[in-house]
Amino acid sequence: MIVYSKNSGYNDAAIGRLENPIKMIIEHESDLLTKKGGICDALFNVEKSNRFGETIVGGNEFDVFQATEEGDTAATDSIVNTYQKFIEHIQFTKEFTITAEMMEDALYGVAADAKHRAENFVRAYYKTINKICEKALISATTANATYAGANLDLTTSEGLPLFSKGHVWGIYGAAEGTQDNYFWGDIFGKGSGSEREYTTETFEAALYALAGKIRNMVDERGEPLGYTADTVIIPGNNPKLEAIVKKVCGSDGALGNGYNDINLHYGNWNVIVLPSWQPDDMRLMVMSSEANKNLCGNMFFNRVPLTVTNWVDNHTGNYIWNGRCRFGVGFGTYKHICLAVDSATEITKAANIQI
Repeated sequence: MIVYSKNSGYNDAAIGRLENPIKMIIEHESDLLTKKGGICDALFNVEKSNRFGETIVGGNEFDVFQATEEGDTAATDSIVNTYQKFIEHIQFTKEFTITAEMMEDALYGVAADAKHRAENFVRAYYKTINKICEKALISATTANATYAGANLDLTTSEGLPLFSKGHVWGIYGAAEGTQDNYFWGDIFGKGSGSEREYTTETFEAALYALAGKIRNMVDERGEPLGYTADTVIIPGNNPKLEAIVKKVCGSDGALGNGYNDINLHYGNWNVIVLPSWQPDDMRLMVMSSEANKNLCGNMFFNRVPLTVTNWVDNHTGNYIWNGRCRFGVGFGTYKHICLAVDSATEITKAANIQI
């Protein structure tokens, strides 16, 4: 959605002939890019907001029903706040200018350069959204990251980065235990140095282990949540890693043997490549899209959509288009996703997956 606001009173014929075509181009590009989606739509929960920021409040699950004798009152249960996470909205702006000469030469149609500027204007808006979401995920082994001048808070409710060992679970303010969602180990290969061999068999076993980590994440009472991992997120700079992941997730038969076994991973995974994720080692994320939605995991709050205003600069006669938006990105919980690294470089930050 794009909101328009325009100063009235323009009498210049050139401005009038340029105004509507540029507006239509911006609307058209917005429609196309909305339909195409992107990283934000694929990996984040997108919600509208009408406040300064949004607080995500977690609540415990109800316990099981209790048997009662005839005529007895039902056992009572209640919702207790288990965690809170505040996500503040950030303002982003951009402008482009059409010169007075271009307006004068556009009496019988939109000049090509003006058309390209309008198209790129909207694409830059959607690029900002998707790049911010991508940056938040791939930087979430740290508490903060900076992108496009914005300081991103990458912590969850207990103050640790999204990917950490030793995440806390328990009723809010009374921690009872810890669990990990950041791992290192033999994810893609075995051996060391030049003898290390990367195989589909190694990754297949690791994928089972990572799916188990997601399934066995516990709620605030210590009960396993039981969510099924269904999304593999990989970097964009490692063809060997990408080939292994796609073979394991996309082959209907088991890999690496001649017994014609079925591949239990086949049809169970969506593979998403993050182009700007360019690590020096081999790593990937595993996520449950259902847990992401139900537990408010990766969150994108749209406070103000792209709002476009335009005016004529009295000093130059140039026509200026200004775009403004506000949104917030953050993480409500860690229990929907995990990160795994195929090396011991993160041994101090991550837990050994022990496949």
